[in-house]
Order: sequence, then structure tokens, then C-alpha cells
Amino acid sequence: MLRLGKSYFMENIFKKAAELIEKADALIITAGAGMGVDSGLPDFRGNKGFWNEYPAIAHLGISFAEMANPHWFEENPKLAWAFYGHRYNLYKKTEPHTGFQLLLNWGKQKKHGYFVYTSNVDGHFQKAGFDANYVEEVHGSINYLQCSVPCNSEIREANDLVLEINNETFEAREPLPVCPECGAVARPNILMFGDWSWLSHRSGEQSRKFNTYLTNLKKSGLKPVIAELGAGKAVPTVRMKSERLAAEFETPLIRINPRDYHIPSYLKGIEIQANALEGLRGINAEMY
Repeated sequence: MLRLGKSYFMENIFKKAAELIEKADALIITAGAGMGVDSGLPDFRGNKGFWNEYPAIAHLGISFAEMANPHWFEENPKLAWAFYGHRYNLYKKTEPHTGFQLLLNWGKQKKHGYFVYTSNVDGHFQKAGFDANYVEEVHGSINYLQCSVPCNSEIREANDLVLEINNETFEAREPLPVCPECGAVARPNILMFGDWSWLSHRSGEQSRKFNTYLTNLKKSGLKPVIAELGAGKAVPTVRMKSERLAAEFETPLIRINPRDYHIPSYLKGIEIQANALEGLRGINAEMY
């Protein structure tokens, strides 16, 4: 197993990662919350990190897992939309860092292209220019709305959404988004904790496209490389997917993470202890 530490081996490790990407038939990108940190987005690592971002919620003693729960849209919709409205506004005004463009360039140079599998709900891969047909947002997207009941199965874009937050009381100002069918408060089409009302068919269709892509790679005997970025252990959805794909295709996993960078011993791969942007820049400097 090859590992990057703060040592003179860094350039050599970046070079080996670059060689794996160059030789691969396709690029599969898997990304967690750490991917957005270099863009200035919080990753809510632990309650302390969450409360630093939302001191009003810290005063209430509510954890991230407790706040990211659909019951708030019924019990306290102004608080719910203060939390999700703040995130929506933040994601909208934030530009994806240059590492996204590096990944997109690598993927476009592959004969068999790329596919993105992400737990992030910010829509930043599409914002950075990735084709939406080749992105699976496994936990949904904050850029889409659904009825909180739900009274119907409609998932609609939130393009015209305007949300004002009173930062003193940490409440969203009215009018709140509502379902056009029944008038109940709307909510983001995001999978939350303890969520039985999430409409999953948009993400399900993305998953179907990803599975078709993977099936076509297998049928053709092609070997992708897996590039994982910022996927931690707290919610291990992305890490598990990366490892499963690496095992299934018997192909290397490049895991870039400042803390949780270890790869299981039964897999081939390169461990890079770095933030996403640092790791991507290091690899890119050694390519082509």
C-alpha cells in the first residue's frame, strides 16, 4: 500500500496516482463532504464543528443528526428552513474549487468517460460543469423540493427559491416554500435522518444510470480507477461504495483524505493524506 505523509515521498506518490489515472479506461469519482471544504463549505465534523457554524442551534443543544430530521418541517418549519435555507444560500453563492475542474478534465480525456457518485447535496459537480447524466447524488439535492407530507410524488427544481434568515432568532422569514398541491410546507429533496417521507425516485433514476454505466464497463472488460475525495467514516456511504467498486472491478482505489485515508489491506490502492484540492493538484502536476 502506498501512502502519502509529510515526507519526500510525496511527489513519487502523486506520480503513481497520476499513472493509475492515465492508464485507466474510465474515471469513477466518489466524493463526500470533505470535497467541498476547499470551496469554503463546512463538513459538520462532529457536534463541535456543527455548532461552530450554527451557534444558535448550539444554544438549543441540538446535534446535526437531530437537526437534519424531517420532523422539524412539521414541528418548527421556521427553524427547519433557517437551517436548510442557510445551507441553500451558502451553496448557491459558493463557487466550486479548482479541483472540480481538474477531475472534469481527467474524465473528459477518458475514452469511456466518467461518473460521479456523491453524498453531497450541494449540486457543485453540476455547477462545475459535470454532465448531470453522469452524477448520482445518493442523498438527494438541496436544489430540488418536495412536499413535506408528501401529498404527491412531484420533485421540482428550486431555481426561484428566495430565503431570508433572521440570524438573531435563527428563523426563516415568511413566506416559506410550500407545496403547490396541498399548501403544506415544502422541504428539500434530501435524505435526512429518520426520514420516511423522502421521495427517492430522482436519486433512484441517477442510480439506474450509474448501474448501466458500470454494467457496460464490465461487459467490455474495461478497468476504471476509483478516485475518492473527502469521504469520512461518520456516514460511510461513499467509502463503502468506493471499496465495493474497487473490489468488484479489481481496480485501484485512490483515497484522498486528511484523516480517514487508510485503505483496507485486501484492496489495491494509494492512500493520500491531504485535503481534496491539495491531493488533486499534486496528482495533476505529475500528469501527461
